[in-house]
Parts: sequence; C-alpha cells; structure tokens
Amino acid sequence: MDGAALDAWVGRTETAEDVVDGARMAALAATLDRPLDACAPDGALPPLWHWTHFQVWVPASGLGPDGHPRRGGFLPPVHDLPRRMFAGGRLAFPGQLFPGERILRRSTIAKVAEKQGSTGRLVFVTVRHEITGPRGRAIEEEHDIVYRGLAGPAVKDAPPPPPPRQGITRTVTPDPVLLFRYSALTANGHRIHYDRRYATEVEGYPGLIVHGPLQATLLAGLAAEAAPGLRLRRFSFRSVRPLFDLAPFTLHAAAEAEGRVVLETRDDRGHPCMIAEAELA
Repeated sequence: MDGAALDAWVGRTETAEDVVDGARMAALAATLDRPLDACAPDGALPPLWHWTHFQVWVPASGLGPDGHPRRGGFLPPVHDLPRRMFAGGRLAFPGQLFPGERILRRSTIAKVAEKQGSTGRLVFVTVRHEITGPRGRAIEEEHDIVYRGLAGPAVKDAPPPPPPRQGITRTVTPDPVLLFRYSALTANGHRIHYDRRYATEVEGYPGLIVHGPLQATLLAGLAAEAAPGLRLRRFSFRSVRPLFDLAPFTLHAAAEAEGRVVLETRDDRGHPCMIAEAELA
C-alpha cells in the first residue's frame, strides 16, 4: 500500500463490548504466579490487565501462517510487510473497573506513518482506545503497531549500558508455559511466542519472544511496589530490543520525583529491552 492508501485508514473506528471477568483476573494472577489479592488489593482490575478482555477469536481458516488473523478488517492490510508486532503505548487511568461491570471500548486509527529502519521500510499504526464503564471513562490508551518486512531482526551485539539506577529489581524466568498461557489469555496466536521452531527457523530469532504487553504488565505492577499507597494514573512504554526466553531477565523500577517511576526490562546481558515511565497519585 502507498502512503495515500494508508492515510485513508486514519479515522476508522470500531466498538466492542465485554464484562470485567474475575475468572480472567484469577487466571492472569496464576500465570504471573502471584496471589490475586496482592495484584488487586482493592478488587479492581489491575492496570494493563484489560488486555485479557475484548478478545477477538477468528476462525482457524482466517489465520495467517504466523498465527495472526489474515490482513484486512479494522487495521490496514499492509500486505508487503508481513511481520507485525506491538511496539509501545501510552495509557491513562481516569477511573477503575470491577468484576461484573459491563465495559465498552471504542477504537480509532489515529495515525499511520512510514519510516525507514535498519531492516528496511516500516509502517507504524497508532490505535486509540477509550474504555468506559458504569462510572464513565476508565482507560484511555494509544498503542503502536509496527509492520516490517521479512528481513531478519536487527539485534545488535552491542556492549550493555551502565547498570540501572538504584531501586527495586525483580528477576523473571521466562519459559514456554508462561508465554503460552499469556498468549492464550490475550488471544494472541502469534507463533513467535510459543512455537520455537517457527520463531527460529522461519522468523530468524534465537528463541521465543517475550511479549511486549507481558513485559509492560510486569513493569506496571512493579511501579505500584515502588510507590506504595498510590494508584497508577499514567503509564507509557516502548520496546527497544527483542527479549527472548533463553535466560532470566530483570525488571527495574527507580522512583524519581514524588509519584514518578522510571522502569525497564533488561536481558541477561544487561541490555534494556523495554523502557517505561509511570505516574502515580
């Protein structure tokens, strides 16, 4: 698709309805190996856990060879760039949602941009979501999707930067079961997260990829630990390097000004893979 054809998708909207599901909350807590009451002490849906809702399950015949739904529908069909990944996002939490509440999501394609990367042409699509519940707006979100070509991923073997600032550090050991369970909970059929042979032999990665949304969810939870007694109001994150399941990785959180926390995930060699920032009040 050329630039004009891509621009024509800006402004497209769709809506979806769901119910905040306590069973899905319990399943995600179990997947993260944490008690649900520790993740949701006030009973509300924890930040970023809404990604287990508004699921779209297309028929098996509607899936592409990578496990994603075939191109078309709401998102632009960028057929000449077959790889699609989650690149980052920005969220605000003006309200809370609780189990049993009916919720509505209105999604709009806000921006489409072409760029040139180290592996060739890239197309970034920004989707804006507004999620409302019985008390009005609860979540405002923009997330960025990147389309790229078949060229292998650019994972540079550069020396790691200095260690992160002093703060809270947690170690996570990824494994195929964790990645499979998170894929199932978020209706993510992308095979790079659970099919090692596909990830290594077809897409050229050294191992399974740890989901960007999973990393972001873990970092949002760590932000709450770094600022106890405060509620997450804003959260932004960006993937800067693929993270693989080949070794344990670390989560880091450092409190700066009151209510502001900077976060990152790092691989076993100390390379940042996702950087994030949280505002709590």
